[in-house]
Amino acid sequence: MIRSIYMLVLCLGSTFAIAQESQPQVLSFDEYLGYVKKYHPLIRQANLEVTAAEAELMAARGAFDPKIEVDFEKKEFKGTEYYSLLNSSFKIPTWYGIEIKAAFDNSEGMYVNPQNTTPNSGLTSLGITVPLAQGLFIDRRMADLRTARIQLRLSDSQRRLRATSALSEACISYFDWKRAHDEVTLYKTYLEFAETRNIGIKKLIQAGDKPAIDSIEAGITVGNRRLNLREAELKLAKARMELSNYIWIDGTPVELAEDIIPEQRIEKTVAERLNVNTEPDMSFPIEEHPKIVALRSKIDMLEIERRYKANLLLPNLDVSYNYLSEPSYFDNYRFDDYKIGLNFSLPLFLRKERAGLRLAKLKIQDGQLDLDLERVALKNKIAAQKAEIQSVLDQQKIIESLVTDTNALLEAEERLFNFGESSLFLINSRENSVVSARLSGIAMENRVLVAYAQLFTILASTD
Repeated sequence: MIRSIYMLVLCLGSTFAIAQESQPQVLSFDEYLGYVKKYHPLIRQANLEVTAAEAELMAARGAFDPKIEVDFEKKEFKGTEYYSLLNSSFKIPTWYGIEIKAAFDNSEGMYVNPQNTTPNSGLTSLGITVPLAQGLFIDRRMADLRTARIQLRLSDSQRRLRATSALSEACISYFDWKRAHDEVTLYKTYLEFAETRNIGIKKLIQAGDKPAIDSIEAGITVGNRRLNLREAELKLAKARMELSNYIWIDGTPVELAEDIIPEQRIEKTVAERLNVNTEPDMSFPIEEHPKIVALRSKIDMLEIERRYKANLLLPNLDVSYNYLSEPSYFDNYRFDDYKIGLNFSLPLFLRKERAGLRLAKLKIQDGQLDLDLERVALKNKIAAQKAEIQSVLDQQKIIESLVTDTNALLEAEERLFNFGESSLFLINSRENSVVSARLSGIAMENRVLVAYAQLFTILASTD
């Protein structure tokens, strides 16, 4: 018996020495998250949200760009110049629908409309057009620009939500990989125990200290351990391939090598790394949540649309004034040379405009209800998730106690076996209880880590 125990210690020592010599590389959780944040396509796609919004904002600002227009027509037939018409202008759109315009016209020919006739040197004009009702405080251009500015804020919120979702899935893949690796390590350890015990039992049988039936019992245990190990290795291979989906470097996917292992003891720091607060009594600023910001942004955009629809109920009344002068006399202002205009229109029933305004108000009410519902839902989700974390942490302590107790029973059973007062069946039964408890501990640790990732998803606290 002393010899078999010596062989057990020697075997375990050799295994530990081999593990120390190989020293597999560790992919830390921080390093892994760094790769995901920097290179993963889902994160880069999320960043495109803001880029697209910036492009839309630039397009909306383009409605206020100055514009040069030139229109030239000339007709000659059988030696007769019918007309030569040149109309050129430079327009500057401004805020509140006001437009400033500078123009130069030159018309020549036998058949030019008398009202288009200009002096020989041409005719210059400088004028302004002002809307006095519809379009004074808001028009389509102003509405689009204001909406584009809010869209930038909305896109940033959507970027944060998409990035958070991608990072959460990446974290869960890392946690599942760690769980599979821990299970493989556990099964390897207890397979070595079972093989060492099997060798020792065979030697005791040869010495006549144990019945031959114990070798069958020990062999069955070794077979079950090998079967469990193969299943765990398959699970680890799948988890490794799943994790490889999130590891990209410079736009190239990277397959995780088999000799790379996960970081251990990350449970106490994962909350800090994910920037989540798990204290039940600590409130979260709901109004800063990306979902709330996004819903408020949508309501703000709907409010701009409502104001625009309300403005359409006003009559269309535009007045314009243009000072006219020949180019050589432009420096001498003459009040008698001008062109004014008045444009007025108003639908009699305004049914289209009134319906559009009503629909805009209904959309705002619908958006406000969504916002109120989301505020309550978020508060409850956060409270429920924090309660789940606290519950699984308490369960984890219970499982740790069970592991300690079952391991103590196994050690006691082994001492009884050494004195010939127990059997191999009881030792295997106790060991199976230890393995089961340790597997439950690994599963519970994974559940804790996944709960942190789910809280991270709910809070959307990524930068």
